[in-house]
Amino acid sequence: MDHFLDKTHGKFGFSPEETPALRITPGTGELIGFETSDEVYRQLHEHGDIDKLTVGINPITGPVYVEGAEPGDALAVTIHEIRLKDCGWSVSLPGTGALQHVMGSEIFARRIPIDETGAHVTKRHIFTPRPMIGCIGTAPAEGVNSTIMPSYGQGGNMDLTECRPGSTVYLPVMVDGAYLSIGDIHAIMAEGESSFVAIEAEGIAVVSVDLVKNMPLRAPRIETDDEWIFVGLGDPVQESITRGYEDMFHFLVDDHGWVAGDAYAVMSAIAHSRLGGPTGSSEPDPLHPMAPIGAVTTHRLPKSVL
Repeated sequence: MDHFLDKTHGKFGFSPEETPALRITPGTGELIGFETSDEVYRQLHEHGDIDKLTVGINPITGPVYVEGAEPGDALAVTIHEIRLKDCGWSVSLPGTGALQHVMGSEIFARRIPIDETGAHVTKRHIFTPRPMIGCIGTAPAEGVNSTIMPSYGQGGNMDLTECRPGSTVYLPVMVDGAYLSIGDIHAIMAEGESSFVAIEAEGIAVVSVDLVKNMPLRAPRIETDDEWIFVGLGDPVQESITRGYEDMFHFLVDDHGWVAGDAYAVMSAIAHSRLGGPTGSSEPDPLHPMAPIGAVTTHRLPKSVL
């Protein structure tokens, strides 16, 4: 790789006020390695007590200042590789996730060895890793975006399985330089993330960055080999679905010149939607800071129809 940002560059918010850890020229194909940290899960495994933590949850590495990036542009972040280390973690935090009521009030933490045979989730269940980036985004125009929840138009903790090697993640630019940061690598995660923390892992995400001028986005989108995936954000979930489908419609009509009726009919036939990560799309209640509000959804358009 051409540049490497180690985990000492970890931050706990997306902000344009941070000093850039690196400045790059987009479109060169240079590879940037973002190392992420799993220290919070190591401490939970060791102590089993949130009050004994000496580090924060979900740091992001960066930010990277992208020369020439201006509001109204978009970053195209291509994920080339995710290098996992020797283990991951399965953790149940009381009061979080869809299984909070059945897991009870005690912290559950399990070290998941990762080797050439796979991720050893139990003594008899070894799964092939499917590494992905849980938290990727740019800085907001003002203020600080959380690295935990909610998800934002600029990205954040979206926990989407499609943020994996081979994909390109498009993120809106809200400030000069964009301020790209990456964190929260998962070794493997089921869609929907029932546990809220997946199989967390320390690792290195290797990406390259291109700049798309005059590409205003209201939410991230992801390009894979076979699909365009539009992220919907809204409260309630139907608003999220509506926004994601609207973005797909405008992609077909405005960007690709389709007539409205063709876009409408094709989407009705083959454009599938799913629930995304569990982080929600609105600021959580301060009294329940780990309870999501609103929804993240994904909306999939096969490239073959283009």
